[in-house]
Amino acid sequence: MTGSDDAVLATATSRLPEAATMTRFEPPYPQGLPVGQGWATVTARHTVRFPYDGSAVADAPVGDPELARQAIESALDAATAVAAMPTYRRRAVLSSVHAALTEHRRAFADLLVLETGKPLVDCRTEVDRSLVTLQAAAEETARLHGETVPLDLAPSGEGLFGFWIRQPIGVVVGIAGFNYPLLLATHKIAPAFAAGCPVVAKPAPQTPLATLWLVHLFRLALAEHGGPVAAVQLVTGDADVGRTLTTDRRIGAVSFTGSASVGHQIARDAAPTKTLLELGANSALVVCADADLDAAADAVARGGYYASGQACISVQRVIVVDAVRERFLATLGARLGEIVVGDPRESTTRVSALIDRAAADRVGRWVDEAVAAGARLVTGGEVLGQTVSPTLLVDVPDGMTVWDQEVFGPVVCVRSAPDESAAFAAVNQSRYGLHASVFTASLDTAFAALRTLQVGGVVVNEVPGFRADNMPYGGVKDSGIGREGPRFAVEELTVTRMAIIRPTTRKETA
Repeated sequence: MTGSDDAVLATATSRLPEAATMTRFEPPYPQGLPVGQGWATVTARHTVRFPYDGSAVADAPVGDPELARQAIESALDAATAVAAMPTYRRRAVLSSVHAALTEHRRAFADLLVLETGKPLVDCRTEVDRSLVTLQAAAEETARLHGETVPLDLAPSGEGLFGFWIRQPIGVVVGIAGFNYPLLLATHKIAPAFAAGCPVVAKPAPQTPLATLWLVHLFRLALAEHGGPVAAVQLVTGDADVGRTLTTDRRIGAVSFTGSASVGHQIARDAAPTKTLLELGANSALVVCADADLDAAADAVARGGYYASGQACISVQRVIVVDAVRERFLATLGARLGEIVVGDPRESTTRVSALIDRAAADRVGRWVDEAVAAGARLVTGGEVLGQTVSPTLLVDVPDGMTVWDQEVFGPVVCVRSAPDESAAFAAVNQSRYGLHASVFTASLDTAFAALRTLQVGGVVVNEVPGFRADNMPYGGVKDSGIGREGPRFAVEELTVTRMAIIRPTTRKETA
C-alpha cells in the first residue's frame, strides 16, 4: 500500500526541474499520495491541463474517501508527537522548507503558470509571498505563550495562582482554492504546524501539483529534523473526499478557502468542529471627490485584472463620487488599453485564460446579462476560448449578478454616488465584506471609512487586493469567519488551557 519514505524522500526532489523549459512537471511520487509515514499507492489519475492551450501538464494521482480516512487516522496517531516537538525543531522544519522553496522558486513559479494559467508575474509573486508566510510561521513558533491571571479578584481566589497556556487544537484539515494553490496551502500548513498541529491538506482538483511538491518539501524537512512525517499529509479527490475529511468528529479544525456556497456547506457539515472560512468577495474601491484620479485609475487597472481577475480581493465594484465621475472614467479608459492579454508564460502578460471553459462562459454570460439590462460596455466582454478580455462596465443596474456576486474574472463595474456617505453605503449593500479601498486626500474621510465600512480590511489609497501575509486577513458577513496570517492563524488553531494552582493545602499553625 505504501512506499518507503526513506527511498522516496531521498530521490523525488531531483524530479523538480530548475528551468522554465519543461512542458511537463511530474508529481514528486507519481504513483501515490503522501499519506501516513509513506506514500499510498493509488490507481486513479487526473490529467492536469494548461488552461491557456489545453495541453497536458502532468497526470496527478487522485485519492478517495478511504484514503482520506487513512490520512485522518495517521494524523491522529501523530498528534501527540507533533504537539511534543520542541520549538527549535518545529522552527527548523519551517526554515528548511523555506530554504528548499527558495532554491526551487523558479521551477515553482513555472509550474504554477502551467497548472493555473495565471500570468507569470502573478505566479512569481505567489512564490515570494509563500516564502514570507513560511518565514513568519517559523518566527511564530517562539511566540506561543500565555499570561498570569490574578485569581484573587474575588475572595474565593485568595491564595490561588493562575496562568494560561496555549495548546494545539488537534488535527487540522486545510482545503485550498485553485487560484493561488501554493500560497493558500502554505497559509493552511505552516501556521498549523507552527502551532503543533498535524495537517491534512486537500488542494483543488484542478491544481494539485504545486501543493504536492510543497507537502513533499515539508516531509523532507520533517525526516531531516526527526519529526513524524505524518505531521503533513495530502489527499486529492472530489467533494466526497473533502466531506470525509471535514466531518470526522475527531479533528480539531477545518481551514477552508473557496466559494461562499461551499464554505457554508462545510461549516454546516463540520459542526460543531471549529471552521475557519476565507470565502468570496466583490471588493469595492471608492473614488472620493478629493482623490488623486491618476492613482485611483492606476489602482483599478492593476487591482481589477491581476491574476486574470481570479482573486477574491480584486477590484470588482468601483463607486465614484459624481463630482469626479467623468474625469475618472476618462483617465481609467486610457489605462485599460495598456493591459496585455496573452500567453501567461510571457512576463508582460497581465490577463490570460481562466481556470476552465465553464468559468469563462459564466463570466461572459454575466456581462451579457448586465448589458442587456442597460449597463454600458466600455471595453472588453469578448470570450475567446478560456480567455475573457479585460472588461469595464458602467452604470450596472440593481440586481445584476456581475455586481452582486463574485465574478472571479477580469471584469470591473463602475457606478457613481452623490457623495462619500452614499458611496460607503453602497459598499455595505453587499452580502460580502472582505476588503474595500478608499481613495481620498482627507484623514477624516479615511477614518470615516474605517469606522463605517463593513469589511475585514480597509485600504486607503491602494488597491483592495493589497495583502501582507503577516497581517490579520479575513472577512465578515458571507466573506467568512476567522483570520489568516501566521500569528493570527496560530491563535485560531490553539486553545487556551487554564492552570489554577493552590500552592499548598496545609494550614498554618500558631
